[in-house]
Amino acid sequence: MRVYISVDMEGVAGIVHEHQTDPIDPRCATAYGRSCRLMTGEANAAIEGALAAGATAVCVNDSHWLMRNLIAEELHEKAELISGGPKALSMVEGIDAGFDAAMLIGYHGRAGTRAAVIDHTYTDRVHEVRVNGRPMGELGLNAGIAGAFGVPVVLVSGDAAVGAEARDLLGDAVETVVVKEGLSRYAARSVSPAEARRRIADGASRALGRAHEPFTFETPVTIEVEFALTVHADMAELVPGSVRSNGRTVRYRHADYREAFRAWRAMYNLASVE
Repeated sequence: MRVYISVDMEGVAGIVHEHQTDPIDPRCATAYGRSCRLMTGEANAAIEGALAAGATAVCVNDSHWLMRNLIAEELHEKAELISGGPKALSMVEGIDAGFDAAMLIGYHGRAGTRAAVIDHTYTDRVHEVRVNGRPMGELGLNAGIAGAFGVPVVLVSGDAAVGAEARDLLGDAVETVVVKEGLSRYAARSVSPAEARRRIADGASRALGRAHEPFTFETPVTIEVEFALTVHADMAELVPGSVRSNGRTVRYRHADYREAFRAWRAMYNLASVE
């Protein structure tokens, strides 16, 4: 059994503010370094749970910001690590290599979710993403890519908001591990890192003990991206085949979700150009 693990940072226990997740600002270096250790600890817990359930291979994709956060020398020796960028599939890079199950660790609620810790969808330039008219966060966008390659998402860990989002989108079969409850965007009631790791390891083992179906979108698929500012949409509509539907919204339609996802990636990256 081959298991794929995508690891973000905002949903990790004990993390509540962007100062803890920022790899660029030197003023955040101490807090960010601690967060990297916490993130690596939760990744290891998922690996250990997967191995205990019979996984024969585990691949971990570093999925936060610059994607160079996981501490390689502290990662479980049985796992392979994908890090750095750019990566064609971003937070789910490598999912196309053939896996039986995927786990999303340290995830967070989509942009605009109340009481979700550091809520956003890939970038703060995005107000909302809709797939076939339904709002989607990183969880749904990435689960759709996993499903396009026949891989079910079996476990999601993070705050209570993303747990609810996962159950609503993926159904009761998905295992959700809540390690903190958001009180506001920058506050949460969190379990200890040690307890979070125990919950994640146990959840990973339970998740792999039952059947799951891949999550897929109906095709042709339409991705609509509503940006924070009109200038973001000015840049995003440069993607060939995209359509500007109003001042802040650009949409893209394709028969293959994998191609729509590529267009989405191009749109939000272009929106970051100043």
